[in-house]
Order: sequence, then structure tokens, then C-alpha cells
Amino acid sequence: MGVQDFSQLRKDYGREQADVIMNITGNIISSQVTGETAKQLSERFGRIMQDRASVSINSSDTSISRSKQLESAIPPSKIAALSSGEFVGMVADDPTCRIELKAFYREIVNDHKALRKEEESYKNISVIRKLDHAMIQRNYLQI
Repeated sequence: MGVQDFSQLRKDYGREQADVIMNITGNIISSQVTGETAKQLSERFGRIMQDRASVSINSSDTSISRSKQLESAIPPSKIAALSSGEFVGMVADDPTCRIELKAFYREIVNDHKALRKEEESYKNISVIRKLDHAMIQRNYLQI
């Protein structure tokens, strides 16, 4: 199933059914989304321990404090700021083939020279039949 935003599911299926669909989905791939969808995805990707360091400097001393904090693996702000070609996701695994790192953040890198060369070799599709409005209307009425 593919949707651009969780709000589409809610609109088409209602809140309850949309929640069921979202919660039974094992594999998720998302590009830039904002609001509630970004927040839900971030929560689904989980939290990880992040190392933090702060430096305090005064006239007689410099001190460094280190700590660990539990933070979102992929925060909603990062999901909301994805550029074209960037995506985040999570994949499901099974007991016989475990995947250690299920959540990911990746970018599609295109070979623009190769794509341009391929596009140059494209050929125009020949016209089989020209349609005018009258032909379309006749067909519509016939159906």
C-alpha cells in the first residue's frame, strides 16, 4: 500500500481503520512529511542513546561534562526536512533471518550523465490514431 501522508488514510478509511493499517504495516519507507505523520514515524523508529558533551569556560577553569540522553533515532524535524531523493524507513524481519539495523536513512544518488545519455536514445512514439472531442463523446455515449 502506498500513501503520501497518514492524513490520506484517515480521510479515506476513518481514524480507527487508519490506525489499524498503520500499526500492522511492517515495512515503511517515507520521504519528506510533516506534522503528525513525521511525529508518528519518528516514534515508530524508536529512540537511541546519544552521547552529549557540554563545555563550560570561566576565567579560572574549563570543564567538560559528558552525559548520555535517550533521543529519537530519526527526529520529526529531520523527517520534515528531507530533500528530494532522501528517505527514511524501517524494515521487518523474521526469526530465521534477523536484521540488526532495521531503521535507515538513505539518499538515492543518480548518475546524471548516464541518465542523460539514456534519455538521448529515446525515440518518439508514433501516433496510431488522432482523437478529437466528437470521437470521445460518441464513445462515451455508446458506453
